[in-house]
Amino acid sequence: MIQNYYFAFKLFYMKVFLYRIPIFIFCLIFVAACQDSNTRQMNAAPPKASKKPKRLETHDHVRVDDYYWLNERENPEVIDYLKAENAYYETMTARTKDFQEELYGEMKARIKEDDASVPYKLNGYWYLTRYETGKEYPIYARKKESLDAREEIIFNSNEMAAGHEFFNLRGISVSPDNKLAAFGVDTVSRRQYHIQIKNLETGEIYPDKIDNTTGGSTWASDNKTLFYTKKDPVTLRSDRIYRHRLGTSAEEDELVYHEEDETFSTFVYKTKSRKYIVIGSVSTLTSEYRTLPVDDPNGEFKVFSPRERGLEYSISHYNGNFYVLTNKDGATNFKLMEVGEWDTSKENWQEFIPHRENVLLEDIEIFKSHYVLSERENGLNKMKIIKWDGSEDYYLPIDSETYVMGPTTNLDFDTAKLRYFYNAMTSPYAIIEFDMGTKEKTILKEQEVLGGKFDKENYRSERIWATARDGVKVPISLVYHKDTPLDGTSPLLQYGYGSYGNTVDPYFSSVRLSLLDRGFIYAIAHVRGGEYLGRPWYEDGKLLAKMNTFTDFVDVSEHLVAKNYTSPEHLYAMGASAGGLLMGVVVNLAPELYNGIIAAVPFVDVVTTMLDDSIPLTTGEFDEWGNPKEKEYYDYMLSYSPYDRVAAKDYPNMYVSAGLHDSQVQYWEPAKWVAKLRDLKTDDHLLYLDTNMDAGHGGASGRFEALRETAKEYAFLLDLEGRIPEK
Repeated sequence: MIQNYYFAFKLFYMKVFLYRIPIFIFCLIFVAACQDSNTRQMNAAPPKASKKPKRLETHDHVRVDDYYWLNERENPEVIDYLKAENAYYETMTARTKDFQEELYGEMKARIKEDDASVPYKLNGYWYLTRYETGKEYPIYARKKESLDAREEIIFNSNEMAAGHEFFNLRGISVSPDNKLAAFGVDTVSRRQYHIQIKNLETGEIYPDKIDNTTGGSTWASDNKTLFYTKKDPVTLRSDRIYRHRLGTSAEEDELVYHEEDETFSTFVYKTKSRKYIVIGSVSTLTSEYRTLPVDDPNGEFKVFSPRERGLEYSISHYNGNFYVLTNKDGATNFKLMEVGEWDTSKENWQEFIPHRENVLLEDIEIFKSHYVLSERENGLNKMKIIKWDGSEDYYLPIDSETYVMGPTTNLDFDTAKLRYFYNAMTSPYAIIEFDMGTKEKTILKEQEVLGGKFDKENYRSERIWATARDGVKVPISLVYHKDTPLDGTSPLLQYGYGSYGNTVDPYFSSVRLSLLDRGFIYAIAHVRGGEYLGRPWYEDGKLLAKMNTFTDFVDVSEHLVAKNYTSPEHLYAMGASAGGLLMGVVVNLAPELYNGIIAAVPFVDVVTTMLDDSIPLTTGEFDEWGNPKEKEYYDYMLSYSPYDRVAAKDYPNMYVSAGLHDSQVQYWEPAKWVAKLRDLKTDDHLLYLDTNMDAGHGGASGRFEALRETAKEYAFLLDLEGRIPEK
């Protein structure tokens, strides 16, 4: 890079003297262009959304929503407003466009373009996913019996995506005889997939087409019967399981289960033993399952154990028994129970692995000679390997505090080889095969970080603890370049989520290197509402304890400042979806702590959304946030709802993103929030709303196009830090 600048300077120097007059004219033009760009930025006025007051009354309390009308997706005025916000963002960031391209280029350059997954074997075939250089989408392929056999391409997503702004292929399900594959496709980004069936011998795609599904499906053993999940067309809740027979119209499909409780969603899958088809029905706090032998596709599903509010369980099958992971009898961190196939009601469950107060039991992986427990203790992933006969048990050794590990694709019962993934904040993702008999470990694949600059010895990671205002210790995972000063002058990006019990583990990111190499510290705040410290950590961050999530994040920020990792002038925060809600609350609680905020597809209009049960996912969220039709929850939500709490005060610089077709956080939530912030905030800090007019909750669909969105976010941060080089 230095050499390139040197030769460019030499060339420029020669031209100044050899072609003085043309260069002088060029410089005048260049300066004028720069001045014109700066003038456009200075003169750009942010859009101002029209106020159309709507009176909203609940529990004798009245809210007036001036921007309620922005939920009219088909209204041209709404589209014009979103486009105006996009145009304002483009104008204000025009001078960073070249830098965004530079970021995009370097992030892309670290990724191995012609990459492939580790093959796994199933029913006589080795399956793999691979990418080709310059292509956005994966190719799904298989080889019969041997990895040296001829490759059969099952699906080339690049060809299928042609002509679509958005494309997602999911739910590939191969029939037991290996001749057919069902698959789901979404080209809108509303997570509404149509399922079709492909003949893998002839390449023919059958006319069977099933719309408005989750994309996934499960074959019975007859190779003719397919079970799949449909969505409610309005709320997009997964609520019905159908039975489809090959060669018949979808209109003739038989409804085998309808989940009528609006707080539950349903799904269907096959047990690892390949003996049962299972229908699951879950809400935040309760679960229920039904089973059907795979060789009885026309039979009726049998309830495994009837639902009981607050009772959660999941099931695995092996060797005539079911193994039940459950919180039964107050097992907050879950325990494992065993029950025979003949009568699976909870009265017959026998304790297999007892509950432990300080260890969260997350999952079980079953093999012929061993079973593997996935646990979490003090925030750290652990994997315990146990022989069925009880003669041996041990943990896989780990020597770090900033890592994530867990089982990966293990579809074969009759093997002693466990596959698991491992990565630390300073070490790339690896897939490892561990022989449970010999205890030999083989690294099957380690993520390659290309570009020639990455050396994991150049980075440091650590775990520290902040004391929250109620005395609870909150863990923080940190990573930074070894040359980054820890004296309060360095910029720091603090990430958080903290909802649904989802844990953001301390993972490696090659994309993140673009921040670390420019002097940023990256911190993950493991706030309450996730399960980093076990199930009680989640319980203490939801419903009427939700404020703990938000105050934990602020307390972590204050700790990072107090310990001289950064300062308010250099502290930034980021969250997406429910993490975007976290950002919205944080800027209302402590705006002075942050120089900038990134809120991606943020859930910020909590009260209005949770009162509207026609919006996708609302009813299923009551056990997470509460039902605002009950006054206690209404008042509590109102106390933190970011949109309702916007006030006339100074806010940090903010970059807010949205997706027009988002089915999880509707685009109008961030749009309304930004409109209200523009009207009330008393500062002149940056405020951007950037709406992807073609995508939904997950953003762009291509593996590289998504990097452009990250480049926008990073450019926003680095611009605020004055770390974008002048051209």
